[in-house]
Amino acid sequence: MNLLRVRGGGQLGRHRHASPVYGYVLKGTWRYLEHDWVAREGMFIYEPPGEIHTLVVEEGAEPMITMFHVLGSVIYYDENDQPIGHDDVHVKLGLARAHYEKVGLGAGVAEALIR
Repeated sequence: MNLLRVRGGGQLGRHRHASPVYGYVLKGTWRYLEHDWVAREGMFIYEPPGEIHTLVVEEGAEPMITMFHVLGSVIYYDENDQPIGHDDVHVKLGLARAHYEKVGLGAGVAEALIR
């Protein structure tokens, strides 16, 4: 599970998921450039695996918070549908280790979060 918060408008890079994604909008609104619907507070969202999409929060919109349950990796794409990067639990754990080390807590703090 993760909480995505966007303030002041923004856009996530084009991406797709290797597995299903479930979301629940806690606050605000957002949409995908590739669809004509808008996700609003209180809505449940299902993202099928394999579809490339771009999440957008409009400029001037109230801050958005959505809880996502992402199962598996996220693959990022350029405008020609060529893969340009990925994100998964191992990437996030590596970033957490580096952050805790940088702020002086030590990478072991990240290890304590893993059962």
